[in-house]
Amino acid sequence: LGRPVSSRVGPQRRRSRSRRCAPRTMADQVPPTRMALQTYKTKRTGATKGHQLLKKKADALKARFQGIAKEIYATKATMADACGAAFFSLTAAQYAAGDFKNKVLEGSFEASCRIEGRTDNIAGVKIPVFRRVRADVGTDHLDTLGLGGGGTKIGECRARFGALLEILVKLASLHTSFV
Repeated sequence: LGRPVSSRVGPQRRRSRSRRCAPRTMADQVPPTRMALQTYKTKRTGATKGHQLLKKKADALKARFQGIAKEIYATKATMADACGAAFFSLTAAQYAAGDFKNKVLEGSFEASCRIEGRTDNIAGVKIPVFRRVRADVGTDHLDTLGLGGGGTKIGECRARFGALLEILVKLASLHTSFV
């Protein structure tokens, strides 16, 4: 405790370091034969091919995701226009036919369209894709809607909201495949 601490490393310390980095023995080294050379060449070519395949896969996924990002941007722009047009047609239909909301709610509540999910395989990566499927559901209660006035506006409103739903399904599919 009373001894001064020196920055020099003593001879015992040096010996322990040299023991840790001992030279390799002949048993640890690979014998310099043609067979060993051939083995290492095949290992190297296999590693090179694997690297190239992974690079191609990464490039394919990167290109696909860039395309998806551009498509998401374009779809969002069309969604904004379609949304404005659909709600404006709803306002026009309500003005022409009056308040028809209660008549719509009185009918059956079966979905007239369904969403089908499947997976795409892109370079070994499974990506979910959604698609709209029209269901054969009777819309008899909607056929008489707007007979007193505004029937064409209600039909136009329904068509625009169908187009908006199509865009939203496409956008949902793009967003889930981008993750």
